[in-house]
Amino acid sequence: MESMAAVEMPVTVPAFDVSSRRPATAGLVLNSPNPPSLRDELVGVVGKAFRPRRSNGDGGGARRCAWALTALQAVFPVLQWGKTYDLKSFRSDVMAGLTLASLGIPQSIGYANLAKLDPQYGLYTSVVPPLIYAVMGTSREIAIGPVAVVSLLLSSMVQKIVDPATDPVTYRTLVFTVTFLAGVFQVSFGLFRLGFLVDFLSHAAIVGFMGGAAIVIGLQQLKGLLGLSKFTNSTDVVSVAKAVFSALHDPWHPGNFLIGCSFLIFILATRFIGRRYKKLFWLSAISPLVSVILSTAMVYATRADKHGVKIIREVHAGLNPSSVKQIQLNGPYTTECAKIAIICAVIALTEAIAVGRSFASIKGYKLDGNKEMIAMGCSNIAGSMSSCYVATGSFSRTAVNFSAGARSTVSNIVMAVTVLIALELFMKLLYYTPMAVLASIILSALPGLIDIREAWSIWKVDKMDFLICLGAFVGVLFGSVEIGLGVALAISFAKIIIQSIRPQVEVLGRLQGTNIFCSVRQYPVACRTPAIQVIRIDTSFLCFINATFIKERIIEWVRAEVEASNEKARERVHSVVLDMSNVVNIDTSGLVGLEEIHKDLVSLGIQIAIASPGWQAIQKMKLGHVVDRIGEEWIFLTVSEAVEGCLTEHKGSATEC
Repeated sequence: MESMAAVEMPVTVPAFDVSSRRPATAGLVLNSPNPPSLRDELVGVVGKAFRPRRSNGDGGGARRCAWALTALQAVFPVLQWGKTYDLKSFRSDVMAGLTLASLGIPQSIGYANLAKLDPQYGLYTSVVPPLIYAVMGTSREIAIGPVAVVSLLLSSMVQKIVDPATDPVTYRTLVFTVTFLAGVFQVSFGLFRLGFLVDFLSHAAIVGFMGGAAIVIGLQQLKGLLGLSKFTNSTDVVSVAKAVFSALHDPWHPGNFLIGCSFLIFILATRFIGRRYKKLFWLSAISPLVSVILSTAMVYATRADKHGVKIIREVHAGLNPSSVKQIQLNGPYTTECAKIAIICAVIALTEAIAVGRSFASIKGYKLDGNKEMIAMGCSNIAGSMSSCYVATGSFSRTAVNFSAGARSTVSNIVMAVTVLIALELFMKLLYYTPMAVLASIILSALPGLIDIREAWSIWKVDKMDFLICLGAFVGVLFGSVEIGLGVALAISFAKIIIQSIRPQVEVLGRLQGTNIFCSVRQYPVACRTPAIQVIRIDTSFLCFINATFIKERIIEWVRAEVEASNEKARERVHSVVLDMSNVVNIDTSGLVGLEEIHKDLVSLGIQIAIASPGWQAIQKMKLGHVVDRIGEEWIFLTVSEAVEGCLTEHKGSATEC
């Protein structure tokens, strides 16, 4: 009966203490426990990432064993899902892994060429990182390996330090060092829960960056598609256009262009068929491998390499060689490598987590972002020690893996083993593979990176976001990858700063018959309370950057209201209620701003009341003695209680809505 009575209790008028004219709940605001300190939050960050659930078993030994097992399962999810893994799932994963390998082998060779590395390094990257991720990752569908955007990032930035054409050994050393540092950064992001760093690249920035990068990658493939011997190392569209036009004056062989375009059309046609008829998805998956086999056979049979067709020539066979000694952490280029590594780490994580989450949502399970960062980082650390460059999740290969019926990360293991067998047995067969067909394979993967529909949607929803998207796109296209990212970040931070400097400050009114107060601009039906100005501060952090603006806006409104109501004594403003429910935290400038608001209102003969300040905010207001100056009796839990308190204090001078 008591619970029913509590539910039916009227809420329009809060209960007041008659002696102090304060609501019974007002003490909750001032007597709340102290919020956790910064030290407490930092100490718990690492432990929370892999904190195992304690077992209720009998005996200390059993509890410790259960705790250790849970900790291992947190680091290696394979120990958890492996218990229920069955033969049916294995069959599905084997088929998916073989299908994945048929797409991954030619793509890996092409991406290695894009990264300005020998072909075998792309294949190495499709062996070790997928094996490490398979036991540590939480995504069941994601396919790990080299991708176009990261390959472009590495080649465009590392070649500014060392030219791969003149010093390939040092170039590879820097690539492995960047890969190691990128892995370290990724593991650190996961351990210290710094995933928010990845979010610095907004969705709009990623859409623009990917679109610009796709066009730049496509332009880079003109070298292979046209069979050009000389080409620019610059990635901007102007430099590439100049290089192409100057190269066209030199002798070139149309056979390269014919081979590249023919197999590009073939790959795109099979992709169209696979999308049109879902059961034939495998056609698009094997078409790159079929293209490599057919083009290699054609060149060998016709000896087209004697007539100007560019071929791969030698591809080193065998297992991944160790590259531990090539990682230089105290060399002359370590600082430059660290800068490149942080960019590659963020871009790789952004792509991998976006891909993983999109397919996890389809399958109805949750992806652990922090564990994904650690798994990806460990994969790259291990890869850097075994002649691999930065690996991440590929959208095109993940889509094939998903369509092929992958049930777990075992498909990555099957793919890695298949690539390993190919490295051991079939590398000599790639001698006559034309460079043009590798260019066509890369070009066929680029349309998925250019999302015009999403860019149009961003334009319709948020013009400032579209400016970020456009800045990233134009920066990558006409400048460089770093310039594109820099422009996107600069506009993003400018947007945040502008919104922080000029936050919304709204006048509130009460919805008739309720205790709900809302913006009178958004809800014109809301009724303003006579003689009381209710103002809401719409910022989570009242600080030095916005305190002056908020103070001036509030005082300006109050003065205008006082001047307008001077002729009507009954409606003259006698109280101002500040709704601080959105203010989570406050700094010393914010405290000074509140004090100045209080002084200005007192000089006008107006009482200030504060409603629902955030936990950190009220704590600092007490420590800064702002509460003492305003008065504890004028701190309230809700806006409605604050309004009722003001009306009670000035009983008879105003009427309620």
